[in-house]
Amino acid sequence: MRVFVGGIDEAGRGPVIGPMVMAIAVIDDMDKLKNVGVRDSKELSPQGRSRLLNVLRSILTYMDYEVIEPETIDRYVYLNALNKLEAEVAVKLIGRALRIVNLVRVYIDSPDPNAKRYGDLIRRSVGSVEVISMNKADKLIPIVSAASIIAKVTRDSIIEELHREYGDFGSGYPSDPRTIGFLRNWVREHGDLPPIVRRSWSTIRRLTGGGLDAFL
Repeated sequence: MRVFVGGIDEAGRGPVIGPMVMAIAVIDDMDKLKNVGVRDSKELSPQGRSRLLNVLRSILTYMDYEVIEPETIDRYVYLNALNKLEAEVAVKLIGRALRIVNLVRVYIDSPDPNAKRYGDLIRRSVGSVEVISMNKADKLIPIVSAASIIAKVTRDSIIEELHREYGDFGSGYPSDPRTIGFLRNWVREHGDLPPIVRRSWSTIRRLTGGGLDAFL
């Protein structure tokens, strides 16, 4: 019986605009990933990520992702529970994978500096699946690198769609002046923030310290 190993990673935890995407990748032999040059998505160009995603589609046993919208992110951030949200989505991804493959071990890139604490949030809900939670797993474990590529390419395509719908808001990260300029201009024109914004982010709280009038 073949034994399958999974990896889980996210893309888009930090931006103030757009969703976060979490992905799972599953394979029976991680050497296949090393042979095609899979590595952390942040170390690849957009073209490199797209090329590798096409390769991954042909060699992975299973792949899946979940899109987490700003409204959901906000709800958990207000409860100081963003890591709990990621853990719940990881459990959901593992559960869906188990319906398809004999998944015995999953490596997860931990958003918590205490990787064991984060892993414990997941272990209690996935039965006999071995959960290995690690910091920097996206750099160290090829199957997590594969998941990071899936998550990043998926999120990038969503962001491209949002640019077409809402205009150029830059990268969506708080450090991007284009993003801040977009938010200011949007509120001036519409009187409110667009629905693609994470209202719980400190960037928004700073910009709206006096209410939305602070944008005007």
